[in-house]
Amino acid sequence: MTRQELIATIRKKQSFLCVGLDTDLKKIPQHLLGHDDAIFMFNKAIIDATLPYAVAYKPNLAFYESAGIKGLQQLKKTMDYLHSLPEPVFTIADAKRGDIGNTSQQYAKAFLDPAGDFNFDSMTIAPYMGEDSVTPFTVYDGKWVILLALTSNKGAFDFQFIEAQGEQKRLFEKVLERSQAWGNPGNMMYVVGATKADMLTEVRNIVPDSFLLVPGVGAQGGSLTEVCRYGMTKECGLLVNSSRGIIYASNGEDFAQRAADEAQKLQQQMADELRKIW
Repeated sequence: MTRQELIATIRKKQSFLCVGLDTDLKKIPQHLLGHDDAIFMFNKAIIDATLPYAVAYKPNLAFYESAGIKGLQQLKKTMDYLHSLPEPVFTIADAKRGDIGNTSQQYAKAFLDPAGDFNFDSMTIAPYMGEDSVTPFTVYDGKWVILLALTSNKGAFDFQFIEAQGEQKRLFEKVLERSQAWGNPGNMMYVVGATKADMLTEVRNIVPDSFLLVPGVGAQGGSLTEVCRYGMTKECGLLVNSSRGIIYASNGEDFAQRAADEAQKLQQQMADELRKIW
């Protein structure tokens, strides 16, 4: 999905909602657990229920890889289903990969190659090892790197705010600046946590046109209003992710309807924010 296609999808749905498919067998409804395809059945029901309100879906690969071969088969079925939908959605492999160049090439082939089993639109990447660990993910046309910049976890303060000796720039600012030589606003996004919404002005000073993937709204306590106030651009420029707050809104047989209800609430708030720019 190109940048213009993503923006068109956001305009059409009046939404910039990304639904995180962090599918945990310990949390999905009991009535699904007797099925071999329980993970896929859960994902399909969530996708069907939230599709009117979401523009993107983000499987967290750890939840599939931890289940071994069967988990990866469930991921493939999920991706095949997302590719079969009558309307396009943006897909994110939440993998947080990053390694030496030839290893990164293999990770990129595994998850981004259009001829591969998964064919995601994008992939989250850790920038710690630098340019040669990131650029192999940029070789596929129409695919995106989503670079970790300023995350929402408590441990973000361990490294991301360290200032380089002799400079007044923190590490996350260096990542934002340096990485602009590796990609552009048409193939590179950045992860900025919703719980760091007050930092979005500083982020936007460095990457004014790039899309931001913003986790942490909902269960982690981030404010959608604050994210939009500081992070929205004239083209939206945001994908806001909610995982637990949507997919685990209920663990009963009404789980899909409850997920739809929560997704619709966020979509309506997003539509209100989009009316301010369009």
